[in-house]
Amino acid sequence: MPAAFNHTIIPATDRVASARFYRELLEAEQAPSWGPFTNLTLADGVLLQFAEPPVEIQSHHYAFLVDDEHFDRAYALLCERGIPHWADPQMKRPGETNTEHGGRGVYLLDPAGHGLELITRPYL
Repeated sequence: MPAAFNHTIIPATDRVASARFYRELLEAEQAPSWGPFTNLTLADGVLLQFAEPPVEIQSHHYAFLVDDEHFDRAYALLCERGIPHWADPQMKRPGETNTEHGGRGVYLLDPAGHGLELITRPYL
């Protein structure tokens, strides 16, 4: 069997708030949670686990591939809620999307300060 991505732990200052943010933005499903984790699953079965580590959180970058219709819904959510977003990872083009790699993309920050990227076409 070839390797497949299964799960990741996303450090959060408030694991419930972060999980809610991702669930709404990514249209993810709630999954059974245990111990220090609040869990979600993505459509492809990847498990996102949110935890509150007892250390300062270092910022990470997470990119999610979505279809055009999902992108439209997610972008509308960002605009409706006044969530800052950018067309570029340097955050120099606020309130815009990009058309890189033959699709559309947008960058934003999650509640813990991690950089998120939504794209409609994979880079490769």
